[in-house]
Order: sequence, then C-alpha cells, then structure tokens
Amino acid sequence: MKNKVLLFSFFSLLLFFGACGPDNEPEDEMPVAGDLENIEYNPQDFNIVVPDSFPTILGIGAGDITVDGVNLGRHLFYDPILSEDLSQSCSSCHLPMGSFTDNLAVSTGIDGIAGKRSSMSLLNLVYNDQALFWDGRSATLEEQALLPVEDVVELHNTWPEVIDRLQNHDDYPEMFRKAYGILDRSEITKELAADAIAQFEKTLVSSGKSKYDRILRGASFYSDDEVAGRDMYFDKESDDLPDAECAHCHGGMLFTTDEFFNNGLDGVQSVLDFDDIGLGMVTQDTFDYGKFRAPTLRNIANTAPYMHDGRFETLEEVVDHYFSGGHLNPTIDPLMNDLRAKSGDFTEDHKRQLIAFLKTLNDPAFMENPDYQSPF
Repeated sequence: MKNKVLLFSFFSLLLFFGACGPDNEPEDEMPVAGDLENIEYNPQDFNIVVPDSFPTILGIGAGDITVDGVNLGRHLFYDPILSEDLSQSCSSCHLPMGSFTDNLAVSTGIDGIAGKRSSMSLLNLVYNDQALFWDGRSATLEEQALLPVEDVVELHNTWPEVIDRLQNHDDYPEMFRKAYGILDRSEITKELAADAIAQFEKTLVSSGKSKYDRILRGASFYSDDEVAGRDMYFDKESDDLPDAECAHCHGGMLFTTDEFFNNGLDGVQSVLDFDDIGLGMVTQDTFDYGKFRAPTLRNIANTAPYMHDGRFETLEEVVDHYFSGGHLNPTIDPLMNDLRAKSGDFTEDHKRQLIAFLKTLNDPAFMENPDYQSPF
C-alpha cells in the first residue's frame, strides 16, 4: 500500500511539472482578454491647421482624426517594424526634407530591388478626393497605407507578421488602446494600423509661409522675374509673354488638380508601346494609357528628380520638356500640342522666369515642422 502511495505521488509530480513546460504555460502567464481596459481612453480631435487662403477640408468628422491616432500613425510611419527585415519604414521613401519624397529617380526596397516609379510627395493629401499613386490604384489614404507592407519590391512583409509584432510590442498595444479604445492587444488589426498612418499623413499640410503665400497676404513682393513667371504660369494677358499652360493641370491653391494626364514624355506610335501605361493599368481603358497623376508643385524645387520615373534631374529639364511640347503619342494631352505649336516663342529668359516663380512655392517651414519629424 505504501509503495502505491509513493508511486501515485511520483506520477502526480510528473504531471504537475509537465503542465508547466514551455508548451503549457501557467494560466496566469497567458494573455488575458481585456488586458488594456485599465488604460485611459479619452480621444481628443486633432485640429489640422491650414493656411487661411487654403480650401476647407471636407469629409472629416468628429473622431476621424485624433491626437492619439496621429501620434500612433507617426510612430508607425517612421518605424521599420513594418518591414520584413526591420530595415525600412514608410519614411524611407518619404522624407520630410524632400517634401516627403526620397529625392531618388526610383526607390529601392529591402531586398535591393528597384521600383519603376519615383516616390510622390505626401504634401496636402488630405485634400485629395481623387485616386492615389501615380496610376490612381488606391481610392483612399487608408487603402494606400495597406499596400507597401506586402509589396515584394517595398517592405516585403506580411500583415499577419506585422500585427504579431505590434501585439507583442512593449508600447504599441497601449498606443492602439489610446487611439481606438480597444480592450486587449488581440484587437490590433491591419485596418487600424493603416488608419493611423493615414491620420498622420492627413496632417501634412502646407505651412502658408512660402513666399507665394506671404505675397498673397501682402507680406512680401515678387521680383521682376517672378512676376513674369507667374504671368506665364497663370496665362495673364500680355503681349510679350507666352502662355506656359501650367495652371490647367497644376492649378488652384494646392497647385494640382489631382487629375491624370499624358504630358508627352514618350514618343510612341501605339498605346501598346508605352513602357508604363500608368492610369491605363487601373482602368484597362486604352484612352488612359500613358496618363499619370499631376503632382502638387508646392515645394517642387525640393522634390527632384521629376516625373513618374524621375527622368528629369532639374527644373530646367522639366521646363525644356514643356516648352518643346513633348513627344507625340496617341493619348497625349491637347495642351501639349498647343505648347508644341508655339515652342518657338519660348526663350531662355522665359525659362529662368518661370523657374523663379516656381521657387516662390518653396515652404521650408513645412519640411522643418517638428510635428512631422521622426518621433524616435
């Protein structure tokens, strides 16, 4: 009988210690539902400050952009935790001093693979009610923010891996709680992460301190060259200045219509000959082949190189292209044909004057804003 008791006790001990092995953690060490609910959730709307002369921001309601949501998004934007090898972040291709571009013809992802398009500026995207990317393949910033993580050329990761990292991070569960009121870390999702990144990106608005904006307020004055450049840009009535046709695609206070155009970059006989069909890839309409989104020209002097593939290194090359009327192709915009017809009217002085005006759009205060810099 005594031996049976000892044997029973021995097996009981084996069962006890076996239950505490690596595959059977004690219950009090397992994640607990509601592990974040003791953290205060008190969302405060974020006030996006825009220049007085700018349009009213539409489509944003109470609770859509919060202080904690922007803070979370800013951290995620700059954190390489999103990439497979922890080496790159969203900011790798969108740096503040390049007006949130990387100043490269094309960007390179974590595997050293070069993309085929230049990174676009994120300036004033809160106003964009058109499709995003050069080819318009995303309808919203939230949708756009989902794509780079799983793009094999960019961050080359998977969202399940990213979410696992965020759920087990020392700080992010609390930040998601404060931004979205989740009760436990298991509620962190890719949709919430993308929403937070989009919230931060929507705060990236011009400061209103460029020379152009200061002139509108009567706080500065144009030089003679800048006046001539402005008149060509906006087609002011003048006997000695040709219309540069700029404002049709880059108009308004944002200096973009956010529409899609074929500006005669490539001379091809057939739409099938375009190396990159742009918007046509999304719409599958041959009429859209070779069309790309017109970017903002605010801070244009800081976003070189230019065009969707970064083919032009300087503003001088850009203006030469437009003054020439570009290259003929089946979907070229009629305005380019107008420019070609009067290409002989443009001089080197006109080029210098137009560039002088474009440089009045420089906004160093935007790029240096501490709220837009890395929080790390």
